[in-house]
Amino acid sequence: MRSIPDLLRRNRRATLGVLVVAVGLGGGAVGAAYLVVLELISDLLGPGRWGDAAHLAILVAVGAAVTLLVKVLGTPGDVELLVDNIHVDGGRNDVRSLRSLIPISLLSVGAGGPLGPEAPLVTTTGTLASWLGVRGGLTRADRRIIAITGMAAGFTVLFAAPLGSAVFALEILHRRGLEYYEALLPAAVGSLCGYGIAAAVSVVGVDPLWSFPAPAHLVPADFALAIGAGVVGAVVAVGFTYLSIGLRAMADRLPAGTQPAVGGAVLGLIAMASPYALTNGELQIDHLTTTGALAVTFLVAAIAKLVAAAVAMATGWRGGFIIPLFFIGFCLAQAADGHLGPGSTWVLAAGLMVACNVGVTKTPIGSTLVVTEMSGTALLPTTLIAALVSLALTSQFGLIHTQRRRFTALPSGDETPLPEMSGRPVGAGTVWNEDL
Repeated sequence: MRSIPDLLRRNRRATLGVLVVAVGLGGGAVGAAYLVVLELISDLLGPGRWGDAAHLAILVAVGAAVTLLVKVLGTPGDVELLVDNIHVDGGRNDVRSLRSLIPISLLSVGAGGPLGPEAPLVTTTGTLASWLGVRGGLTRADRRIIAITGMAAGFTVLFAAPLGSAVFALEILHRRGLEYYEALLPAAVGSLCGYGIAAAVSVVGVDPLWSFPAPAHLVPADFALAIGAGVVGAVVAVGFTYLSIGLRAMADRLPAGTQPAVGGAVLGLIAMASPYALTNGELQIDHLTTTGALAVTFLVAAIAKLVAAAVAMATGWRGGFIIPLFFIGFCLAQAADGHLGPGSTWVLAAGLMVACNVGVTKTPIGSTLVVTEMSGTALLPTTLIAALVSLALTSQFGLIHTQRRRFTALPSGDETPLPEMSGRPVGAGTVWNEDL
């Protein structure tokens, strides 16, 4: 009589199904633990507990600690490398980079850095999932499905948006939509499993993270605002891309190992001009939704967050730029409040949040679903318009240079890459063109 492990090894679909559920549950548990530790560090080192001068010193000290951890534990992994490995090998087999990524990202985000936990968390769950796929003896194509499922579970813990997270994990691998379509349902299953674990330990809830007042009905002006949001979001995305690359070139001229500490000092100085420069902006959006502020405050907050996020990326602070881009779009919309005629500020806000992010990540459907799920709005038509306009306008620009077309299967069972990019790499961030 065959044992259960032996039966699983002989049945591809059963093995894949079991691993999808295991990865989803495990990703939810890892993500929940990560956020619990992050909250503890934030309570200790975050800007809310310290004055400006004291927190500036903390940011410099954290930057020095980042350099030390890199020397001792090695270079941390990132989403770009994970995306590349998913395309080429079906995922990562080496989890050693997580030894440095996890503590460095916890310090970077917990101390009040302007980048969010989404990138390190998703890199962690995706890497662990692909490692499990290798240990399970999966083919490269199945390892890819498992890695994407792990990414979806990680996104779900942070966004509390299961459907949007599953689609986002698939879209972020490419520049023009979801191509590994066979991973959609496994990613959705893993995303729901991760969501269930996170909800069970009260890391996420069933209510939307933000409470956006939805307009009673849409008017023609709202659709015009959606198009305008796509245009403005594209401008923000291109500006953020070039600013990040330019600051990276400047940071590379600093003495080796000093970049994170210098970045911490710069972040502390920017925070003195606007407190909204620090943290990823997730909780700040909720605060600004209920309290409001002057238009100039919103504009300064958006600029401060954009510059601070670019500085953090350029100087080796680990984290993601998805939520900061959401924050920038939200602030720009609120700054225009009262000047939109019959159009709704909240239509513009949702559109700009998505458009700013889509211009960088190329995730139109995923970003639309995530923002509408996180904000509890039914503004799907206008938000999707903004996403598609931004994607069309930024198709020749990219910051995640490992995004590419899928590998296609040959009759022999092997895989070969389709024609992809025809661009010029520029350091860690790349702006390139792709043949249509």
